[in-house]
Amino acid sequence: MGTPEFSVPALHAVAARCDVTLAVTQPDRPAGRGRHMAESAVATAAASLGIAVLKPENMKAPEVRDRLSAERADVFAVVAFGAILTDEVLALPRAGCLNLHGSVLPDYRGASPVQRALWDGRAETGVCTIFMDSGIDTGDIVLVARDAIRDEDDAATLAARLAQLGAPLLAESCVLAHEGRAVRVPQDRSAGSYAKKLKKSDGAVDWNLSAREIWHHARAVTPWPGATAGHSGKRLIVLASCPVAGAGAAGEVLGWDADGVTVACGDGALRLMQVKPEGRAAQAAAEWARGARLAPGDRLQAGKEFLK
Repeated sequence: MGTPEFSVPALHAVAARCDVTLAVTQPDRPAGRGRHMAESAVATAAASLGIAVLKPENMKAPEVRDRLSAERADVFAVVAFGAILTDEVLALPRAGCLNLHGSVLPDYRGASPVQRALWDGRAETGVCTIFMDSGIDTGDIVLVARDAIRDEDDAATLAARLAQLGAPLLAESCVLAHEGRAVRVPQDRSAGSYAKKLKKSDGAVDWNLSAREIWHHARAVTPWPGATAGHSGKRLIVLASCPVAGAGAAGEVLGWDADGVTVACGDGALRLMQVKPEGRAAQAAAEWARGARLAPGDRLQAGKEFLK
């Protein structure tokens, strides 16, 4: 059970070690500029592997439960599926339901563990597999793998790496569960943190924060919803940046050169290296600055003004 690209490496890994009889994913949704109906990444990958695909509109529907029951599965393997499983569904597989989660629990339970680890400025994150229960990411832990967060990471690159890291973990966990050898380590439910699903307003850049805080935030919201600021009344999305030395009024342009545009923050400064101006393609910040005739003393606006 899975839906986005994050789930695909796990599908391949599990299929290589187990007999996958069915892939369950979200229904086709509008996608792209034309908003044409498109199937999920998991649906496409499952079809390429010759695996039957189920796209239920409602996981609580009796006919869906009956369809899943008919598989007589040993294990359900779940990765970023996008729907809550009822207790009835959780009880169907003989050896339980296993979930691959994009953090080392109990930290960052919930929908956006990868983004929140970046936003909080963590040096390390990871993945783990758990036996699912009726709570949100509260089940017993089976296997864990850790990975360093790199300076060049954003949510997309980190998620892609964690997906590859976690794929063999889920496959191994399925085998262990099938054989009755999976070690279960209970979580402390009072510990950890919760990672709420990101919303569009989370992209707003606040130049009053320190440069490092803005840098962490910008990486967390890239590619969605995008680290949003403004210049001359138009939206400007920061795609790549890094903290540097510098001082000035929050949002003040301190200068620019071939390496990028330096903007003063509440503490320190941020060098913008790649941006996406409103209505235009992504480009080097220096190229944008040249076209915008940016000058020292100009101000970049707070993002909240462009996300209403």
